[in-house]
Amino acid sequence: MTEPRKIILDTDPGVDDAMAIFYALDSPELEVVGLTTVYGNAHTETTTYNALALLELAGRPDIPVARGASTNLAGTFTTPADFVHGKDGQGDAGIAAPTGRAVDEDAAHFIVRTVMAAPGEITLVPVGPLTNIALAMQLEPRLTQNLREIVLMGGSAFSHGNATPAAEANVHNDPEAADIVFGAACPITMAGLDVTEKIQMTSADLARIGTMGNAKADQLARILPFYLDFHAAVDGLDGIHVHDSTAISYLLAPDAFTWEEYAIRVDTGSSFSRGTTVPSTGTKDTDKAWAGRTAVRILTGADARRLVELELSRLAH
Repeated sequence: MTEPRKIILDTDPGVDDAMAIFYALDSPELEVVGLTTVYGNAHTETTTYNALALLELAGRPDIPVARGASTNLAGTFTTPADFVHGKDGQGDAGIAAPTGRAVDEDAAHFIVRTVMAAPGEITLVPVGPLTNIALAMQLEPRLTQNLREIVLMGGSAFSHGNATPAAEANVHNDPEAADIVFGAACPITMAGLDVTEKIQMTSADLARIGTMGNAKADQLARILPFYLDFHAAVDGLDGIHVHDSTAISYLLAPDAFTWEEYAIRVDTGSSFSRGTTVPSTGTKDTDKAWAGRTAVRILTGADARRLVELELSRLAH
């Protein structure tokens, strides 16, 4: 049997983060060696609380949680996405208080120590703003050479944004960090809006989660109605876009996806396009702004029903 892939999940739980965490824990192909927390869907104090609580609920308090950045590299983060995830990041449905606590090491140092102790073995899976990853890269310049891969949820290379017409929320929350990360010297896969908005769980799919009869599924069934209501009001969906879990699905079933490969730059200016992920397409591929950057695998399509059924099958355990 193939050894499970070791991942660090960098996360801002978050309703869809909770889904991704449980999905990863329920997939024997993956070994979650740590959760690192960041601001975004809620403030970092709340996301750290949720990460600890979700792991305890899942019966995995052994997995370390490292608290990460509370604001972006520019120091301007103020407003979490509580209108999407609830003020508690759990659909205003709450979660049992954790008994454990985060490790005495911040996220960037935890990432560096873990990766450098296992060269070529760790995949980083950031599903929130990329601040922790950028800080780790700045802390240890050899970090990305020692990573197996970065598989991130964020960005929108060929589609529209969701935080602004131009920018996806995770990247928009810290464009400076995102531009650093997209320049990493390791394989990078981007599961952005180009693909995540093509993968939808219907209200009928979500109703199945409520019948699974395990503690993790019960928590999801409590928190998903808030998220479902958001999608109905904003996108007119009878269901939800599958965002963060798509990064997990790619690790499990890369053959279910299609992609294109281009270097990425991120607009770090102050205009309406701040946070836009710009691929090196067209006639200016040799422009110095993209020169020397790793070509990013940009996921553009997927066998959506296969992936929804895969996730639901894992959550049922």
